[in-house]
Amino acid sequence: MANSNLTSAKKAKNDEFYTQYQDIEKEINAYLEYNPDVFKGKTLLLPCDDPEWSNFTKFFAQNFERLRLKKLISTSYAPESKNFKNGYQPTIFEQSDPQFDKSKTITNGKIFTLTHDITGDGKVDFDDIQWHYLEGNGDFKSNEIKRLRDEADIIVTNPPFSLFREFLSWIIEAGKQFLVIGNMNAITYKEVFPLIKNDKLWLGNGFHAGNAYFSTPLAKEYAEGVYNPDTGLVKFRNVCWFTNIDHGRRHQPLPLMTAGDNLKYSKHKEIKGRDAYKKYDNYDSIEVPFTDSIPSDYDGVMGVPISFLDKYSPDQFEIIGATESEGKGFSEGLWNEKSKVSQPLVDQERVYKRIFIRHRKK
Repeated sequence: MANSNLTSAKKAKNDEFYTQYQDIEKEINAYLEYNPDVFKGKTLLLPCDDPEWSNFTKFFAQNFERLRLKKLISTSYAPESKNFKNGYQPTIFEQSDPQFDKSKTITNGKIFTLTHDITGDGKVDFDDIQWHYLEGNGDFKSNEIKRLRDEADIIVTNPPFSLFREFLSWIIEAGKQFLVIGNMNAITYKEVFPLIKNDKLWLGNGFHAGNAYFSTPLAKEYAEGVYNPDTGLVKFRNVCWFTNIDHGRRHQPLPLMTAGDNLKYSKHKEIKGRDAYKKYDNYDSIEVPFTDSIPSDYDGVMGVPISFLDKYSPDQFEIIGATESEGKGFSEGLWNEKSKVSQPLVDQERVYKRIFIRHRKK
């Protein structure tokens, strides 16, 4: 089930959600384990970021030397573009700086850069960050931020939930490496799925147990079990990392049983005890409702949940298409236009969004 609070946040354009330091560290370490030189000599851009709130700049600044970065650039939106309930109050950090400008603090974004040791303590870290006001409000679509995008090698951030499609297209347009956070349902967007199918985008290492916790400075009401008043964190279950940077997990094959063994021993009642897997009424494919129930010995097309991508290895599987939730063309001819529905049918009942796969031929 989709996380209703994330959906509500998207509709309300409540985009003030900040990623936990340990989640960033865990994700970045997965790429370093696969390729220790992945960030060596690179310029990183963290748009939509503010080190006064966000942990992205803090993490990369504190690990600047370990990652062997060339340059770190962070930009933030102007406060007037955010929904501060009680009005915006400049931080002590900003007000105590000689360049503090009361006329710009609301209307202009900020840029933070880190390249070398300026404090003279013999190391490059957060204390060496320099900042000034941007000419504009920090909108990533502005020419000012586009120039920074074009300078960067890798773009890393948690973009506004409401602007994910546009933001990803902005990155792809420049042909950059990236690591961004988004809603799992974005997998089926027409701007996203073709990239996944063509192996130009994939899921990252992932959040612990599939749960992402974000802090937010905005006072909002959340359902019980979603917001923890003790920690101030909001829990989302359908959030993931999207990237085109390689990591080891995506090359780990998924352990599978044969179709016969699944039908005998599966822990899922929808599979166990049946004579065969169900077939779609309007797709030339079998329905596999659980990733761990993919049969190892079936050579045809299989419909699997979008959560399959969290376990997807391009060495093991080939992605054929997806359901037509974002427009015809994704199913590569599997979709039956006469059915008049955008999702596959099993016994004339609709099935939730599916990705079509088959085993990669050796």
